[in-house]
Amino acid sequence: MKPNTLIFVDFPSDDVEACAAFYGKVFGWMVEGRPTGVFHRGVPGGYFPLEDGSDSTVGNLHVGFADVGNYRPHPDPAGTEPRTVATGGRGVRVWVLVSDDDNEDAILERAEAEGAEVLWRHHYWAEFNGFNGAFRDPWGTEVVLWTKGGDSPVIPEGHTSE
Repeated sequence: MKPNTLIFVDFPSDDVEACAAFYGKVFGWMVEGRPTGVFHRGVPGGYFPLEDGSDSTVGNLHVGFADVGNYRPHPDPAGTEPRTVATGGRGVRVWVLVSDDDNEDAILERAEAEGAEVLWRHHYWAEFNGFNGAFRDPWGTEVVLWTKGGDSPVIPEGHTSE
């Protein structure tokens, strides 16, 4: 039996247009209303890489920016409760691989300028050989930025690690 495949993740928001614009500015993603003001799709772009670094034929996953006032799709045209962004606890964390032509600090600066809270910077996780930092967007979603450590990674001075 083949495994079930993750195909999409929604970012909940009480201002879907602002949320979509936030991610467009922070990550450079193309965003489009589908329909505008109700649901927006984010297209991170690119393709999953092959071992040699060239593009495969498999496009990266898309994401959604969903209005918590009326999550779509749903059989009831009026939607259902709750109609607010979850607060006061842990929610879904989203992990974003930092592209080779960007970096953790630049992304965190853009996110903070757009209203995000920086949660941490400059951490190395040996278990998965990656450098990371994180922010919480204005709607409560936590985003972890991931940069691959590569062969024989050197942990820069000032980085935390585990």
